[in-house]
Amino acid sequence: MQLGRYGKYGEQRYRQQFEGDFDSFNFNAALIHQYCGQRIAIAFDPSYIPKSGKETEGLGWYWSGCAKKAKWGLEIGGIAVLDLDNHTALHLEAIQTLPLESETLLEFYARIFKDKAEELKKLAQIVVVDGYFSKEPFVSELTSCGLDVVSRFRDDVRLRYIIQVKKTGKRGRTKTNGDNVDFANMDMKHFRIENENEDIRVFSAVVHAVALNRTVRIAYVQFLKAGKVNSTKVYFSTDIEMEACQVLEMYQMRFQIEFIYRDAKQHTSLTTCQARNKEKLHSHFNFSLTAVNLAKVVHWYSIPKEERKSFSMADIKTINHNTLLLERFICMFAIKANVLKNNQNVKELLLYGTIAA
Repeated sequence: MQLGRYGKYGEQRYRQQFEGDFDSFNFNAALIHQYCGQRIAIAFDPSYIPKSGKETEGLGWYWSGCAKKAKWGLEIGGIAVLDLDNHTALHLEAIQTLPLESETLLEFYARIFKDKAEELKKLAQIVVVDGYFSKEPFVSELTSCGLDVVSRFRDDVRLRYIIQVKKTGKRGRTKTNGDNVDFANMDMKHFRIENENEDIRVFSAVVHAVALNRTVRIAYVQFLKAGKVNSTKVYFSTDIEMEACQVLEMYQMRFQIEFIYRDAKQHTSLTTCQARNKEKLHSHFNFSLTAVNLAKVVHWYSIPKEERKSFSMADIKTINHNTLLLERFICMFAIKANVLKNNQNVKELLLYGTIAA
């Protein structure tokens, strides 16, 4: 309806076009190849979409992080690329969660990556997810496809030291498993301090994760306050060659995908689609999220890195609204906007209402 109001075509034409197949993955991949830095990783996070009614395909009870409870509506699984060099993220593709019959929700999420593994590996081989996904079915499926996983363990995770099997010559089976890792009394033969400053202390080790039934690189991080340990977290990577500080950096960067959802929900109508058809919904979700990409590419990536300020979708939307309105005024009142003496006035009107004005 908004496109029909402000665009060049009628509302019905836009509705019909939304039934078409838009290859958002390759479109956004082209933007990523052109604008992102060298160090990138894949991020994945589901997002709740409110939806009323009973006839829309995919309706169900889904977890809402904002409400901290399950709510009735839709859900999308969003795949994005983390640009570590520029400290931001770009949307890649959103896939709607549909009713599950013979598989669990984690298996459904894993199947998304299994279906797109070859395309994703052309961008990056590391997938960063939050602690909910640090479970064996999900991790094993991704690693079997050639992808590595970076995530966070629960605080009560059971880990074991890795030991070299030695024959003792005594009766009985030779011990193959090391002792359980006790973070209160770490064995520094296995751990090493990789980074330490007044805020954090990062320990690195290669251990066996019992729940995942595999060897992983862990980054045990102590967050300090006034020189004392305030809290601790355990992050991991299935790539044991990765440095612990890199594991921590990638996991902390994962939150950039949340900003994409926030901007799309607040400014590009991610949650206000009235369609019930799954093809139209798929187009709407990806158009909305891709619009955030385009805004970031045009108004943020185009600025030299040392001159960039924080990315503000609100400012970009305000500037475009002011531009549309000003062009209307100029057209209606036959104002000569290109006259030199009017340049400053036009600039002030375009920036009217922006945060940085």
